[in-house]
This record gives sequence, C-alpha cells and structure tokens, in this order.
Amino acid sequence: MLFWMVVILGYRRQRNFERVFFFLCLALFFFYGGSLLSLNAQIYYVQPPAVLTAFSWSVLCIGLIFLPPLVLHLHLEYADTRLLAPSLTGRRFWLTAAYAPALYFGLRAYPILTSGKPFDFLTPSYSLGSAFELWFAIALGVSAYLEKKFADFAPDGEQLLFHRFLCGVLGGAALVFLSRVPGYFAADRTWMSTAVALLPILPLGALVYYVQKYNFLQIGRQQNLLYAVTVTFFALLYLSLVRRVGIWLEPVLPPEASAAILLFVLVVFIEPLQRILGRRLKETARQEMDQAQKVASVIHEVARQGNQKKLISFTEAWLKEKLELAEARLDLFESGSGSREEPAGEKEPGWLFPIESGERRIGVLRAKTHGAMLSGETRAALEYLCEQLPGALELCRLIEEKVRLERELAERERMAALGQMAASISHNLKNPLGSIKTILQVQLENPGLPKAIRGETQLVLEEIGRLSAKLNQLLQFSRPTVVGERAEAASDAAAAAIEVTSVLRHEAERRGVTLQFTESDAPVCVKASKEAVNDTLSNLVMNALEATPRGGHVSVKISRNGEECTLTVEDDGPGISPEIREKILQPFFTTKTQGTGLGLAIVARRVSEAGGSVDFVSPSKNGRGTRFSVQLPLGETKR
Repeated sequence: MLFWMVVILGYRRQRNFERVFFFLCLALFFFYGGSLLSLNAQIYYVQPPAVLTAFSWSVLCIGLIFLPPLVLHLHLEYADTRLLAPSLTGRRFWLTAAYAPALYFGLRAYPILTSGKPFDFLTPSYSLGSAFELWFAIALGVSAYLEKKFADFAPDGEQLLFHRFLCGVLGGAALVFLSRVPGYFAADRTWMSTAVALLPILPLGALVYYVQKYNFLQIGRQQNLLYAVTVTFFALLYLSLVRRVGIWLEPVLPPEASAAILLFVLVVFIEPLQRILGRRLKETARQEMDQAQKVASVIHEVARQGNQKKLISFTEAWLKEKLELAEARLDLFESGSGSREEPAGEKEPGWLFPIESGERRIGVLRAKTHGAMLSGETRAALEYLCEQLPGALELCRLIEEKVRLERELAERERMAALGQMAASISHNLKNPLGSIKTILQVQLENPGLPKAIRGETQLVLEEIGRLSAKLNQLLQFSRPTVVGERAEAASDAAAAAIEVTSVLRHEAERRGVTLQFTESDAPVCVKASKEAVNDTLSNLVMNALEATPRGGHVSVKISRNGEECTLTVEDDGPGISPEIREKILQPFFTTKTQGTGLGLAIVARRVSEAGGSVDFVSPSKNGRGTRFSVQLPLGETKR
C-alpha cells in the first residue's frame, strides 16, 4: 500500500481513478497499521495501555469502514476511464449508496470505543455487526460483477486474465463475508479474517507486475519512478532486517558489528543487480526509441501533405498519446529570428527541448509530464524527435510552397483560357449587339412608330444594354495585368471615389438608398491604376446598393493607416450568411437571379494585383450590415 501511495504521489496524474486508488491504499494502510499496532502492544505489554488500544481501534476502524465504498468507487472510476461508466444519475446513486452507510457504521463503532470493553482485533469486521459484513459483501459482489464486465471488453489477453483474476478474488471475498452473516452457515471466523486480511496483497502485487510489464493503467511509462520506489522499499526492508538481526544476536555479538557485517554483504549483490537493471533499462530504452522512430515516420507522412498547421497539431497530439504526456506543445519561432534564448515571458512549467536547424534555433518543444519526473527513455525519445522535426518542417514548407505555386499556375492557365473565351465572345457578340442597338435607336426616332411597338423596342434596348454591361464585366475580369503596370501605376484614390459615387448616386436615388462619401482632406495616392481603383470601388458600391433595402444607407470612406490606404464600403443590408462567406470572392458565384458572380471576384483580383488585401465583416453592427475593407499600399504623390 505504501508502494502504491508513493507511486501515485510521484506520478500525479490528474485522474479521479488515481485519487480514489490512493485513498483505497490509505484505508488499507490504516487497517494494517491499526492491526499491527495492536499486535505489537500485546507483545510488548502485559496489559496494553487503554489509550494505545483505543488509538489502534480508531485507526483500524477508519480504514475498515471506508474500504467497501472505496472499492466500489474505484471500479466506477475505472469504468469511466474505459468509457463503460453508467449515466450521471446512476453513478451518483451508486456512490451515495456506497458512502452513506460509512456514517452509520462510524457512529456504531464509537460506542464500542468508549465502552471500555476489549476489542476483537482478530475479527474486527464482526465487531461492527452482521450489517457491516453484509454491506461489505454487497460492495465486493458488485465490484466482482464490474470486473467481469471489464473482462468482456478487455483489449488484450493480458488484461482479460487480470480482470478475471480480480473477479475471482473479489467474488471469493464476497462469499466469505456473506458466510459470516448470522443465519447462513457457521464458519471459523478467525482463519477467515486472517485470509481476508491478507487477500489485498494478491491483487496489489499482480497490479505491480502488470503496470511494469504491460504499462497497465498508463503508469508503466515512468519506469524510473517504479524502479526508484522499489529500490527504496527494499532498502528500508533490509535496514529493518539489519535492526532485527542485531537485536536477535545482541547476546553474542554487538549490534554495531552485526549491522556492519550485514551492510557489507550488500556489496556482493551490487554487480548482479547492476547487470539486471542495466539489461532492463537498455531494453526499455530500445522500446522507447522504436516507438519514437514510428512516431517520426508518421510525422514525416503528415508533413508530405504540405499543411504546417495540421502537422503541428498532429505532432502535439501524437506525442501526448504515444509518450503519455500531460501536455505536448510545439512552438515555432518567427522566421529569421534564430534566437537561442527562451522567448520572453515563458514561465510555464515543463521540460523544454530545442528544435535546431544547423546553428539556428527554429522552435522549442514543451513537454509536461503527469508526475514530477521525466523518465530517461522518454527524454531520449523527445530529443530524437526534436532532431527529426526540422527535416519534417522543411519538407512540409517545400511541399506547401509547391502546392501554392501549382495552384497559382493552374489559376493563371484558367484565367488565360477565360480571357481567350471573353475575347472571342466580345468579337462575336459585341459588334452584332452594337448594330442591333443602332437600328433600334433609329426606329425609335421614327415619329410614326406605334406606341405599343415603341415600348417593346425600348425594352429590347434596355436588355441589350444589360447584356453589353455583362460582357464588359467579363472582359474586365479576364483582362491580364500588363507587365510593369503595377510597379508604375499610381492614382488618387480620393478622386476615384468621388467619381464612382457621383456616377452611382443616381442609381442610389432610384433605389431609395442614401449614398454617403466621407471625402479626404488631401489627395491619397495609392500604388494602383485609376482603372483598378474604379473597378474595385464601383463593384463594392454597386453590390452594397443592391443589398441595401429602400431607406437604407451606404457609406464610402477613405483613410490613411501608416503605409497603407484603407477603402471602406459599408451598408446596412441583411448581411452575408455564414454558409456562403467562404465562396463570395470566388468567380461566378452569385446569389442574385441575374448576377454574373464576377463583381467581388474582380475586386479580389484587382486588389491582389496592386499588392493589397481585401477583408469583410458581416454583420458589422446591430446584427446587420456588411463592411468591406480594402488595403492598398500608398504611392508617391504626383506633382
């Protein structure tokens, strides 16, 4: 029990299972401690002092009374870790049913303590009455049933055997307690009590083996903790043996001499122990490195997908799972910093492993363990992975760059094909449309044209104008950027905004929308052609007018922000639904019945060609409206 208490305190895994297991071991320790204290009192005293006897009985009862609920609670917590726990209501019922009788039996033990009568330390559970033995039997029986369920869902043969063994032990103990309830059948309570008292040694000893051999309960990863606690306990036991032997041999040999001889005997076992532990630690380190190599291989496979964010999140999740860490975090420094110092303000607990590429540190891996220590084999595995990570990150970056270039090339090829198609459409359709428009305009000038035909002719002219506008928009979108145009282009964004708002003000009045423009105090020169600025603003303002209901407002604003100019167009329409936010900048995507889906695509392309960026917020205020913001680099003011 002391062994497991020290292991749990050293491991400090934040799970309720370990907490309940610790208190179960503590209850067993109280039970054995009270029993041994009483036994030693009877050996050393003819009549043990009443205070010592009462203290022994109190400690023993505290451990004994809390054993049934803790055994059941431990199995419920294990079911929770295996995702086999009952519902929250059922869980609360079982825990209440398990712990509620503890208060009753605690009150029942108090009169026995104060009565002054001698206590039955050989059969202490019988002193608490048959109700306690029945309660203990029920708790053990339910726990045995749960162990059977665990065996049915065991992932491997080792755990299946372990759960079946525990099911047999707990079921047998339940039958023993049940047989002691008056009214069933007689039994020698003394030998049964001794057998039941020694029974926990079997499962706790088997648990040590399974944890060390098969990493059961995910505690075996901390091999150094298990070895350190084991060696410490063996050393304490040997020192106790030295003291006992010194007392036994005191009539023939001074205690100091016997102690010196027994301590010197340890020298004979040092070399064999060193060889055994060396082989074991070497085997453990080899297994850990094999695991690290497998993890590194999988990380390289993920790196080939060319997604650095996915690579980082996958690496953190795999390290946490495979190396059983409380936390694993991969922090990459800013490109080009190359600092070998810990980032300022980093005071979080954890083990830091630098990630270096040549002489430059590119990041740090932060590993946080469940306990206070990091095993040597886990440390070696993390160091090995930190040596492999720079290659995986570089591979991911190169593939990501390759994918980006391929997408840009495919986009350029698509736009070139679109440009050829637009030129062909323009050649084949615009001239006939111009001829038709001219003929219809001449017909309208004929005063003898009937009124009905005149109205239909005017309608056809309007449709021809709309068709020409769509052809112009398609040509505008497909027009390639002239080499050197972006570098040499410069225009006054304020003048372009005045021109666009003036042209579209009539359209705004027709729709019943107020179009406002906040003029700049001085010219704002941007590194973009006048045509590009006009295309951007006209499409944004036109979209805003079409989205704004009658009586609404559309505002246009220009501002300077450091080395950038911000063009803002905001409306108070219904806003953009979350389902289409990722698509609105794509070509040919539209929610309008007569739209082409090229307005915002033209904006995105013109802004990208100018080296700027476009962003939008929707809803912008009061749950409505959309605000588009375009950032363009400032240019030199022309004189």
